[in-house]
Amino acid sequence: MGLIETKHGVLHTPAFFPVATKAAVKTLDSEDIAGLEGVLCNTYHLMLRPGSKIISQAGGLHKFMNFQGVIATDSGGFQVFSLGKGLEHGIGKIAKIFPGEKKVKEKRPSLVKIREKGVYFKSHLDGKMCFLSPEKSIQIQEELGSDIMFALDECTSPLDGFEYTKKAMERTHRWAKRCLKRKGALFGIVQGGEYKPLRTKSAQIIGKMDFDGFGIGGSLGKTKKKMFEILDWTIPLLPEEKPRHLLGIGYLEDLEQAIKKGIDLFDCVYPTRMARHGVALTSQGNLNLFKASFLKDNSPLDEKCSCSVCSHYKKSYISHLLRVNEITGMRLLTLHNLFFVKEYIERIKQGL
Repeated sequence: MGLIETKHGVLHTPAFFPVATKAAVKTLDSEDIAGLEGVLCNTYHLMLRPGSKIISQAGGLHKFMNFQGVIATDSGGFQVFSLGKGLEHGIGKIAKIFPGEKKVKEKRPSLVKIREKGVYFKSHLDGKMCFLSPEKSIQIQEELGSDIMFALDECTSPLDGFEYTKKAMERTHRWAKRCLKRKGALFGIVQGGEYKPLRTKSAQIIGKMDFDGFGIGGSLGKTKKKMFEILDWTIPLLPEEKPRHLLGIGYLEDLEQAIKKGIDLFDCVYPTRMARHGVALTSQGNLNLFKASFLKDNSPLDEKCSCSVCSHYKKSYISHLLRVNEITGMRLLTLHNLFFVKEYIERIKQGL
């Protein structure tokens, strides 16, 4: 447990960043998220729309989205994978473990070309080419007014072999040095895929650079067991006094073990995405409120939960809203799920 001080407040770790990719947590407004310590926005998506200069002219992300907490920004490195090998391989960065998703997605052509100087993206919006280098990623994050920035990295696929993963890792290390030439509060990212020699080498190299914290990113293997092995290889080689962020991971069943291994920060779309699919996270397990049986259930989502949703609404009403496609149902579930994750982490803290 610790504190991360920023110019827009303090993060009490371990902490979870809800994902606000395009400067909004989906279905919620600034008053809804006012109680959150921090959120994670995305450099690539905000570069495309509305553009970092527009946000800068508005006073930065905090004023633009009217949020006074900590704002971290992903570098765009995940999109190097998700719009590249992720489309080609039809897979997520951890194979086979995404809840509610098929093990293999539809395979599509890559929208990415990776070069030493940076990454060329074919925009998923209009097909226009755009370019993101380490220097440009940092420039955009500075214009966004981010409290915590990430160095641009090449996030690899679980299906990439040793040699390509090594090549991508070494490029990530070179990009990290370029990012450090322009820096505010900046986290470096450990790569190396599921390969122990690469992970340990990357942790040693990145860990010695003058970063304010470290992200553990890239492919985290083909199973959850492998993901935790990767943490065992990596965390002991990073400076203990600096925070460690496990990028893109935040399923409830993963949090406790990762925190005990030394992870301080998480981000994940899981609680908000599940809410938009009608699923409530509860102490009794996940509940699919689209099921007709909940229309006759006049109990709160979770009897043990003290969030505003559980205090004021019943399963029957939320189920009705979802079944008639009212966005209010998704909003209520999102509020509850984020509160539930926050309290879940608090209980883990108390047990440490």
